[in-house]
Amino acid sequence: MAKTKYGTLSNRAVAKLKVEKDTVFWDRELTGFGVRVYPTGSKVYIAQARGPEGPKRVAVGRHGVINADEARKRAAHIIARIKAGEEAVPEPMKPAGGPTVNEVCARYLAEYVSVRCKPATAALYRSVINRHVLPALGRAPIAALSRAQVAEFHESLFETPAVANMALRTLSSMYRLAAGWGMVPEGTSNPCKALVKYPERRRERFLTDSEFTRLGRALEDAEAAGDASASAVAAIRLLALTGCRRSEVLKLRREDVALDAGELRLPDSKTGARAVPLPPEAVELLAGLLGAHDGPWVIPGRKPGTHLVNIDEAWRTVRERAGLGDVRLHDLRHSWASRALALGEGLPVIGKLLGHSKMETTARYAHLARDSAQEAAERVAGSIEEDILN
Repeated sequence: MAKTKYGTLSNRAVAKLKVEKDTVFWDRELTGFGVRVYPTGSKVYIAQARGPEGPKRVAVGRHGVINADEARKRAAHIIARIKAGEEAVPEPMKPAGGPTVNEVCARYLAEYVSVRCKPATAALYRSVINRHVLPALGRAPIAALSRAQVAEFHESLFETPAVANMALRTLSSMYRLAAGWGMVPEGTSNPCKALVKYPERRRERFLTDSEFTRLGRALEDAEAAGDASASAVAAIRLLALTGCRRSEVLKLRREDVALDAGELRLPDSKTGARAVPLPPEAVELLAGLLGAHDGPWVIPGRKPGTHLVNIDEAWRTVRERAGLGDVRLHDLRHSWASRALALGEGLPVIGKLLGHSKMETTARYAHLARDSAQEAAERVAGSIEEDILN
């Protein structure tokens, strides 16, 4: 049987509720108005009152489909009807015909995501839609979605800002396409428009000179001790030397390496085809890798003809040896960008080298550019001061 608790039921308060057993939370302001929360995360607003024939409890609506304010208004109406001995029927939802969000999602995944997105990105879209969009809004007619409903849906995911924002972007994209497909009446306003996204905290960790030194020693020691395979160690070294993405290194084919030109020619990176200039150290490393076997992949897996898939375990071993407990593998890419800025490279050049398709992505390192400029200004001023004093 569900436990009971009391509190003020606001949109934000309901979104935060989590339980291990079924629990009913009653509103302090409106007697008989509550929300039943399930361990699965599902939340259903309820209304309860005593009428001539005894007490009655009625489901008002599911949280995420309606918000707390709307549920309170409906509950007040239901409570009044129960007390008056009338049929306790909730007011009907806003009538609307046409395709549901569920139908639009199916077409969106089949005709847009599967065709235009890379497999990893497509998997991310499917996850957001199946785990969040469909459970909350799937049955609603797409043309009936209100800004309040979408705002409540976005707010229900506030504990995971990145997921909340992606769900909102996905829903907005689906709505625009649905309009083009004729699934939404012409001239209907996108309910996602102008909703404010949550600020997302990006975690950035940059290795210092001494940490890079410790990393190099840890790689050598881990390989010598057999704690990490030669392929995994080589992959980690390439990540550090090139600033490439993990998938770009692990899926590198023999024909993608142009040692004479000193570059990698990636036919299908995250942002499309691109060339990656190679420093001499990377050229030497790659030459050794290609000379050690005749397989199609640069970083070979355990089985012949396969490439290495997972280097997480090797990275954890190397990271522990180097004393870099808080460093992620992707932080090697951030550190590459940080070092490039410290050496005086501009953001546009770094963005091109990293394969960023948008300048906004590289702009996340702007604060490092300002730090480098400040250090340069201090060096110049110090040099001038020395001359003045002399």
